[in-house]
Amino acid sequence: MPLDGLTLSFVTRELKETLLDGRIEKVTQPEKDMLVLLIRANGKNHRLLLSAAPSFPRVHLTETQYQNPMDAPMFCMLMRKHLTAGRIAGIEQLGGDRILRMDIDSRDEMGDTGRRELYVELMGRHSNITLVMQGRIVDAIRHVTPDMSRVRQALPGLTFSLPPMQDKLSPEDIAADNGAQLAEKLASACGSVDKALQGAVRGLSPLAAQEIAFRLTGMHKAALEEMHLQTLCRNAASFFGRLPTLFSPCLQKGPDGLMKDVLPFPYLSLDTSLQSPCQSLSKALDQFFFGRDRQDRMQQKSASLKHLIKSCLEKDGKKLALQEEELSASARMEEYRIAGELLTAQVHLVPRGVDKVSLPNFYDPDGGEMLIDLDVALTPAQNAQRYFKRYRKARAAQQIAKEQKEKTLQEIQLLEQALFDLNECQTEDDLRDVKRTLEAAGIVKPQSQKGAKGNRKKEPQRESKPMRYTAPDGTEILVGKNSVQNDRLTGSARGSDTWLHAKDMPGSHVICRSEAPSAETLLCAARLAAWYSKARGVQVPVDYTLRKFVKKPGGSAPGFVIYTNQRTLIINVSEGEIAQISGGDA
Repeated sequence: MPLDGLTLSFVTRELKETLLDGRIEKVTQPEKDMLVLLIRANGKNHRLLLSAAPSFPRVHLTETQYQNPMDAPMFCMLMRKHLTAGRIAGIEQLGGDRILRMDIDSRDEMGDTGRRELYVELMGRHSNITLVMQGRIVDAIRHVTPDMSRVRQALPGLTFSLPPMQDKLSPEDIAADNGAQLAEKLASACGSVDKALQGAVRGLSPLAAQEIAFRLTGMHKAALEEMHLQTLCRNAASFFGRLPTLFSPCLQKGPDGLMKDVLPFPYLSLDTSLQSPCQSLSKALDQFFFGRDRQDRMQQKSASLKHLIKSCLEKDGKKLALQEEELSASARMEEYRIAGELLTAQVHLVPRGVDKVSLPNFYDPDGGEMLIDLDVALTPAQNAQRYFKRYRKARAAQQIAKEQKEKTLQEIQLLEQALFDLNECQTEDDLRDVKRTLEAAGIVKPQSQKGAKGNRKKEPQRESKPMRYTAPDGTEILVGKNSVQNDRLTGSARGSDTWLHAKDMPGSHVICRSEAPSAETLLCAARLAAWYSKARGVQVPVDYTLRKFVKKPGGSAPGFVIYTNQRTLIINVSEGEIAQISGGDA
């Protein structure tokens, strides 16, 4: 769901009630297109999230603890200089559209108070966060150069201008004149009422337009031509006038129990039984967007590494086919050895100058003969030595091919696990774990940073965390997100803990903090092991045993273990069932 102008109007009212006259205590930038402001207001600390992400632009309060980079970006440092200790003097939505302005009074280096304006534009790929002072841009989180747009640039020092407004009416305008302007707009329109409203009213998403049309007409797809225009527009003005009184945020869920949308008030055009109320609109938006935004960012950040892994898997597949072909060819080595021994033992039976000979085969239990090809240029003894040489060469090739095939199979296993791990990454630290595994295997070249003097600087080693779930009876269940975490998680578990893993496939190590979990808790842990596996929950065999029966062979790849005394469950699990298990955060 995009955060449309209608929903933003409710967010704005919520922010005004919570943050006005608040003091900005801290500014952080967890992502290149995201700011988080820690604001002290009404005796409490609040985190305000501002995101200009193309896929999920949004602004709302958040309770999520975002992981910040080790070194703050330059934009973040500049925002700290201008915003820290500033007071929130005003919060306004502009023109009923997807633009929010925050007025902030703060002091400069000389101690003089000045007004800063922070504009948050929620316009898809054109989204931006811009700090303006005295009409000029201080900086923008996303620079827009003349090459990118000839109409409107966003660069430090330029005069700030708002995006061109669409030729539409704001809900406030419609309420103010009792729908007269709306009637003029719709006089020449045709088609369905919801499409007409979306084309005439600023900030309406298709879903919001459908809901308003349903409330005005009582029908899902009412034709504008069948409506009395003046009455329709007066009702629309009345609706927009009492819009704030409808505020009752809720989450819309699908039949599978998964979140589908965030609604500022119950939508009568949708199944109200699937709409659950939320304490605040910010909580609903935070809950709805967090997982989607995180997954989208990880997909973007891991795209190049994923492409590399797939390329390596393709190369290893071709290499494995050649090695198996070589092994198949070397299977004739015993035939070469027997031919050499038969020629040596029965050289007197071989005439000179023939290109083949049939000799009694004393290795054949049935007493048959063996037809042997000969080189006419060689003596029978030399032909025998030629076969022994071919035998030794084939035996050596077989040994090398076996070793190479084993290495190739190990690398394929490591790459398949790494590909699975990439899909489970939730933070930058998780992504670094996967990179380190591939670097240790020599698949990816280590990237070293350089200090100010050009000397190599070691990359900060921040330890990633497994996912934590809680079973219905309160038992803690830990789930590794990659091979490094799997090693760390299994290695630190108690011998009496229950260990689970999807059988014979890439997947997460799961630790259930109980030696004898209840049937319900064991099923809960097995569902997690099935879901966080390559099979993704469809008829997945899940092995479980006590941690003390799980061993890691010396020198084996990260995440690889052997285990005994296991039992197996066959598990089917859906995303909705996983969503119902409490926890999941790192």
